[in-house]
Amino acid sequence: MPNTSQHTFHIPVLGVGFSVDAPVKVARYGISSVISLVDDGLLERLRKHYCESNNWDYEAISDREDDARARRTTAYLNVIKRIVDRDTEILRQAAFGEDSDIDTYFRLLPTHAPLRERYFAMMEERDALRRAEMQAQLRAAVTAGSIDVNIMTKVDKANHNRQGELLPNEYNDAHAALRGFALSELDSALVLSAGMNPRLYSYCGQFEDFFPDATGHIRKRITIKVSDFRSALIQGKFMAKKGLWISEYRIESGLNCGGHAFATDGLLLGPILQEFLGRREELLDEQRALFTAAMRERGTPVNAEDFAIDVTVQGGVGVQSEHEFLRRHYAVSSVGWGSPFLLVPEVMNVDDDTLEKLRAARVEDLYLSEISPLGVPFNNLRGNSKDLEKRELAEAGKPGSACVKKFLSLNTELSEKPICTASITFLKKKLTVLREQHLEHTREYRNAFEAATEKACLCEGLTVSALTVNAIDVPKLSKAVSVCPGPNLAYFSRISTLREMVEHIYGRFNVMTDPQRPHMFIKELQLYIDYYQGLLDKQMDELHDTVDAFQNKARTLLRTFHDNLLDGIAYYRSLIPDIREESSHMLDRMQAELSMLEERLHAFSPFSRDLAVSAD
Repeated sequence: MPNTSQHTFHIPVLGVGFSVDAPVKVARYGISSVISLVDDGLLERLRKHYCESNNWDYEAISDREDDARARRTTAYLNVIKRIVDRDTEILRQAAFGEDSDIDTYFRLLPTHAPLRERYFAMMEERDALRRAEMQAQLRAAVTAGSIDVNIMTKVDKANHNRQGELLPNEYNDAHAALRGFALSELDSALVLSAGMNPRLYSYCGQFEDFFPDATGHIRKRITIKVSDFRSALIQGKFMAKKGLWISEYRIESGLNCGGHAFATDGLLLGPILQEFLGRREELLDEQRALFTAAMRERGTPVNAEDFAIDVTVQGGVGVQSEHEFLRRHYAVSSVGWGSPFLLVPEVMNVDDDTLEKLRAARVEDLYLSEISPLGVPFNNLRGNSKDLEKRELAEAGKPGSACVKKFLSLNTELSEKPICTASITFLKKKLTVLREQHLEHTREYRNAFEAATEKACLCEGLTVSALTVNAIDVPKLSKAVSVCPGPNLAYFSRISTLREMVEHIYGRFNVMTDPQRPHMFIKELQLYIDYYQGLLDKQMDELHDTVDAFQNKARTLLRTFHDNLLDGIAYYRSLIPDIREESSHMLDRMQAELSMLEERLHAFSPFSRDLAVSAD
């Protein structure tokens, strides 16, 4: 199911609430975006908001009702589709030449898109009959952007009924969200992220919309977010054996992205994309063979040649030259632009205070933190209001947050029942354990205290901005906001309109405010070297800086990381002559930066010295 969008970019999921209703703002212009399905309570409140603002009937779905999470998800997605369908039809019927939405639709398309060229040809046409014919053809070509959804596969907490009895797996959080999407009216994609969940993947097979119909069309397409080719091959084969076709592999930078950061073992984005380019047919052939066999076994044989895969990429892209190089050299069908859209208030739900902090943020203000209760590194904005609130509570002797939503209640370190590590309950238990070890007033206690209280309530922090922007009041809910921009946002400091940002993406306008921004490949390499140095320092501390200690699993991991970074540097050196989209000045700068980063890697890595020569 190849990508048919006229646009060559998409807007990935941003946090939980920031892009939760983005399709309402952008889909009528043919732009695809992604909705997070983490928080059904947020979806329900927004459904009420949109029904009331459109004078539509609204019947509440209480969280006490049976299967409330799935039903709320279905109801919300159907309302979003209803709005997008209506607004797209209004756009389709608008008058041309009056700077209306239909003019915006065609003007926003990529510069050399056939429809955009036909639009400008129509505007120049003087023959009334021919002009009317051309307008009718253009109207018929208007297509809304896809209303895609995202599920973090590992956020799949088990649930209990009101009697305290454990419910079956299909009522787990991610399973229920998937069911809500599967039963909705959407014809779009499910983006599965954060790693493989075999039980959840298999659950897709319970719904007919994930299988091709008689014409070969799949109403609910599957997109897998991956970090490398091996992961794509494993997950694609797993799904294909069940008759589930992966329509898209979405490659995301491990560190040069927003939200949770799933770092590779030093594998860089360029080499990963190169492997996909070189082995794409292998992936397609493997998937087709297994898919065809599975569909035959289901009694619904298919023609495997009718099914294709898209490869898309996201993570750190910031200028049109990078965008076009990724599309030309690696043959990706779409490029994700995420963090820069946080500075586009007509698209994202960002409150005024957070918007100003994002606008003013510099490189040092955007950092990889340990605030996530999932225990995964999390991109964070220094000084965000949620972190300030969290620290104030800790200093007042009241650390932690009331755990109301419990989406991240997954830790059993100190309790039989899973709880969230940012909750008051967990922190009380944790600090009690520390005190019982008689560590108070010691440096060890302070470090452990700070590590424990660093966790933030993301369930509320990542959703409250959506409520604030839409003037939805929730009594007793903290107004403090967490936000998770990627490092790339440091180079954008201009609050922009949707039109300005899209024009920037296609090179017809500039919203970039830092001319010294490094190329996206160089920036990611910098981030990985920083990350590697952190890993190395941590391991050396834990292993008492002894050479012998490196003869173990930790040493092997670090050596692999080190070698992958060196291989990545060598790859980029060989790639630079083929980057035709950049100026000679930028290419020279990239060469110089590669040399400096290589020297830095050699300077601190023990694998670059005789000290760490392996015993092989």
